[in-house]
Amino acid sequence: MPIENAPFSRDEYDRRIRLTRETMAEFGIDVLVVTNPSNQYWLTGYDGWSFYVHQAVILPLEGDPWWWGRAMDADGARRTVWMEDDHVLPYPDRYVQAAETHPMEDLASRLRIMGHGDRRIGVEMETYFFTARAFTTIAEGLPGADIMDASSLVNWQRLVKSEEELAFMRRAARISDLVIHRAVELAEPGMKKHELAGELYKTAVTGEAESWGDYPAIVPLLSAGGEGAGPHLTWNGEALRRGEAATIAQSGCHRRYHAPLCRTVYLGRPPKVMTEAAEALSAGLEAGIEVARAGNRACDIARALEDELARAGLAHPVRCGYAVGLSYPPDWSEHTVSLRAFDETVLLPGMTFHFKPGLRMDGWGMETTETILIREEGPAEALGTVPRKLFVKE
Repeated sequence: MPIENAPFSRDEYDRRIRLTRETMAEFGIDVLVVTNPSNQYWLTGYDGWSFYVHQAVILPLEGDPWWWGRAMDADGARRTVWMEDDHVLPYPDRYVQAAETHPMEDLASRLRIMGHGDRRIGVEMETYFFTARAFTTIAEGLPGADIMDASSLVNWQRLVKSEEELAFMRRAARISDLVIHRAVELAEPGMKKHELAGELYKTAVTGEAESWGDYPAIVPLLSAGGEGAGPHLTWNGEALRRGEAATIAQSGCHRRYHAPLCRTVYLGRPPKVMTEAAEALSAGLEAGIEVARAGNRACDIARALEDELARAGLAHPVRCGYAVGLSYPPDWSEHTVSLRAFDETVLLPGMTFHFKPGLRMDGWGMETTETILIREEGPAEALGTVPRKLFVKE
């Protein structure tokens, strides 16, 4: 694909590859095999729903990267990656989901042909897309190589976003705003949850103007009443009921970049315990955002939240956020920094987090969250604009 049609500039891709290679050199890695589709996209631009089969980006210390994958996806690769066509390496379909053979046999052969058969090769062992059989097959096919764990090596290079990336995240944030506003508008007693989820999906994909919606890495999470105690439940065919809270967790997505946003709607007059909890959550968010400054640490955000909740007699025993941005299913987290009391990562301008405090109580739940950007000076910027409160529809 001509670079002028790529989602990012050549300078941006050069920056990403330089950062990755610098870290490869630090760890003594000669060749990196990237199986995480988010990392593949970040390095090459490859974008297709083909991550259910084995595919990878091969990144040596010199030269352009290579995309390797299923033959039927090679044309899709040529239409999305910024490299020349000869850097697209297809493998035959006979390897796909076959008991007697494995795609990594082909990849090992490619690496040997490239002269990497006895090199130090980094693979992403801790990723959804690199199986135990994939590891054993590539290791058997490269007996002279030193196979090293390079889990999250690329993920950490993605932590500080460029201005080009932030432009996409702002568009995703606008879509998130539209989704939550639509949820608050539509949620009524008697409305079926699957119908509400359908409307939210439509809003997320439609977007507006140039901020069109891509498919998000996580489906709409929609829980109501007692279901609210479970943070990762999706919709069902039941109706929303008066006297219950419904929590909507969703993210707009634009060109694979996310900006998650969660809010809770109460149908009826909420009990005092919920209104007080909502006020405490909002105060905790404000406190966390205030200390989310360049030079402070990830743990400072978590502790500021915990202090505010403690004043209201509440606790948040799990992490309250994570680095977020580019992702594919099944998760929009970047699998690097977590906002929790023992994460000492220093905050840098350009880092983005889903600051996600939520309360899971006996019989109900509530979430008020923000996607935040660490700025050069001052407290973090919330990318969304939806008011931080418990929405009430009496």
